[in-house]
Parts: sequence; C-alpha cells; structure tokens
Amino acid sequence: MELKDKLLSSYVAFEDNVDMNSAVHDIRSKALENFDKLGFPTKKLEAWKYTSLNSLLKNDYSIFPDREKAVELADVKKYFIHDIDTYKVVFIDGKYSSFLSATTHENFDVCLMSSALNKPKYKSVIETYFNKVAKQDNLTSLNTAFASEGAYIHIPRNIEVQKPIQIINFTTGSEPATMIQPRNLIVVEENSHVQIIERHQSLTSNAVLSNVVTEVFAAKSATVDYYKIQNDNTNASLVDNTYVDQKSNSVVSVHTFSFGGNITRNNLNFYQNGEHIDSILKGITIIEGKQHVDHHTLVHHIEPNCESHQDYKGIYDERSTGVFNGKVIVEKEAQKTNAYQQNNNVLVSDKATINAKPQLEIFADDVKCSHGCTIGQLDDDALFYMQQRGIPKKEGRGLLMFAFANTVLESVKIPEVKSRITKLIANKLNVNIGFDL
Repeated sequence: MELKDKLLSSYVAFEDNVDMNSAVHDIRSKALENFDKLGFPTKKLEAWKYTSLNSLLKNDYSIFPDREKAVELADVKKYFIHDIDTYKVVFIDGKYSSFLSATTHENFDVCLMSSALNKPKYKSVIETYFNKVAKQDNLTSLNTAFASEGAYIHIPRNIEVQKPIQIINFTTGSEPATMIQPRNLIVVEENSHVQIIERHQSLTSNAVLSNVVTEVFAAKSATVDYYKIQNDNTNASLVDNTYVDQKSNSVVSVHTFSFGGNITRNNLNFYQNGEHIDSILKGITIIEGKQHVDHHTLVHHIEPNCESHQDYKGIYDERSTGVFNGKVIVEKEAQKTNAYQQNNNVLVSDKATINAKPQLEIFADDVKCSHGCTIGQLDDDALFYMQQRGIPKKEGRGLLMFAFANTVLESVKIPEVKSRITKLIANKLNVNIGFDL
C-alpha cells in the first residue's frame, strides 16, 4: 500500500481517539480532503523543483507507533541544552514524556496540544489561533488532518518568560520505520517575551520521517527568539513547516542550524500584519555525504514601516545538495519597507550542488530592498597565507569555513545555545577552536 493510501485509511482509526464534536474536527476533515486532492508534493511543483521525496515515500511507516521503548535521561541528556535551567516539552515517538519534561501552568502555559485541543479552558485560544496562519499546502494539510500532539505555549500579555523553553521530539526505532507529525502552537501576547529551542532527534538507525507544523503568533510589541537545531542521524528526514504572524512593533527571529539528517526541508513563512515589525531569519547549513537541505523562506510585507533581515550560509561537501529559495513580497501599501536578503555558499567538493533562487516581488515604490547570492569555493590566497604561517592546509581550510559560518551566530541571544552551535560547527569542520565550551 502506498503511503498516501495508508494515511487516508488510517484516518478512520485516528478519529476513534479524538473528539468528533469539536470545531477542530471540521478543520481536520477539510485538511484531509485537501491532502487527498493534492497528495505528496513532487518535483513538478515549482516550489519542490529541486527536492524529491520519492525515496522517503517507499518506506512502510508506522503512522501511530505504539511499541513503548524506555528512554533514560542519561541516554539523551546530551541532546538537551543542559547547562541552563529551562522548561521542557519532550515527546518520545510522538507521545508526551512526563519523566523528561518540565512544564508549567503558573502565569503562562507550557504544556501539550492534546490538552489544549480537548479541554474547555483552552477553547478560546484554540478557536482564535489554531490553523489560522498555516497555509494548507500538501504537507501542512496532512499534519493538520492528524493534529493531536505537540507543544502548546501561551504567554499572556506583559510577561517575560525567565527561562528558555525546549521542545524535543525523540524517535526510538521501536518500529522498522516511523512517521510522526508534531503540531505546535505558540501564542505570545502583547509586550511579552519568550525564547524557544526546538530539536528533532532519532535514537535509532531505522527510518524516521517527521512532518512538523508550528504556528507562531506575536502580538503587539511581543518578542520571540526561536532556535531550530537540526543535527539528526542520516536515517532521519524532516519537513519543518513554520508560520509566523506578527503584529505591530513585534520582533521575531528564527535561527535554523542544519547539520544532520537525510533530507531536510524547511518552510519558513512570515506575515507582517502591522507597522514597525522586525522579522529576522538566519541559518547555517553544513552537510556532507548525500545529505540534502532545502530552505524555503517567505516574508510578506503587508503594511508600511517594517523590516526583514535574511542571512543564510551554507557549506556543502562530497555529494551533498542544498537549496535556498527566499521570497520577499512587498505589497503596494507597505511603503518605507526595508528588506534585506543574503545567501552565501561554499562548495567544498566539485560534486556538491547548491540551487539558489532569491526572489523579490515589490509593488511599493518607496522601499529599500536588496538581495544577494554567492556560490564559490575557499579563497586560495587566504589559504596560502595561513600555510605560510605554519597552519597545515587541512586545518586552514577548516578555520576559513568556521569563520565563514560563525558570523551568523552574532545574533544568537542565549549564550549556551551559541556555545553549543559553535561546538557543533567546529566538530562538523574538524576544527580545534582552542577553548572549552
């Protein structure tokens, strides 16, 4: 049975475990109809021209893994940012792990989507925000149809959350192949501030496919710092769909660090619904072998006096492939927009590939918009200079690549995250950074 057919037939069993009388049920049903019509994306679609899912769809995935496999903290502690105190929402094979989590309901909610979707106390937030910014394309529709578990974060107005929140999804390999579909909802109300760290980590050599949807709502003068750490095993693939709705004077930054995994597709979409908004999208990709990372970004400037900043850097070795498709839309009403987009790439190997397509669609006349893209190799003169000063060629190449990638980290606001990513970059590039992290 093909995966699409398996998913469609599995929906009947899924319905037996959810409230069919809730408003969310109608949303799920319509999403399933949309997925049935659209199916999985193919390379015939312009947005998927350079990324094929065919090799992933051949696996016989368990849609609802139910073989429980114990996970001890000692086995997974290294995947947490454990040098600081944080809230934690942890899932194992798509199911909540109370043992590994640390949630709260004191002045704000850091808890589960399953609770938010089913308990009356969350009804007004769910009805106001759930599925309101997510665009129902192929894979977002699929996730919406099966939306049942993930992280639910609601920060009322005038609250600065004092500890970062970690969202971690582990897969254990309890099934020969596993598909999970986390659904996250993050609502940050007026003048509030939160920092979030997200990670997907396979603990197995079995195949894993994660199809994730995250909706982020930043109200007036809210601040959201979001960090995505993607350093999974090469048996694991990820489609990460993130939708951000911003209101006036809000600042949302998303840093995406893509180092591991088999096929990774990041769809990151920002919608500016207000004035004096700042949207920040930054990323580092360092891959090798036959790894594939595809970044698709959209910033939609709808109202005037807003800014957006995109800065993505990639280092591609061996037969790895990268994609960067960054689109900026500036509507006619969005005067005084300042939109910046930059994508720089280094091909370490002659067999590595990067497909880059920066796009600007500008309908306003009083704007400052720029985009740039570079694809090249390391500077031979700089490498020669380092060799002349006693640095071996291999170490010199690593140091040049480290310096190239490391500039993106300047805007990371959590020191422990910056240290962790710096160390991951150094390890990927086989560089001795000379100090203890």
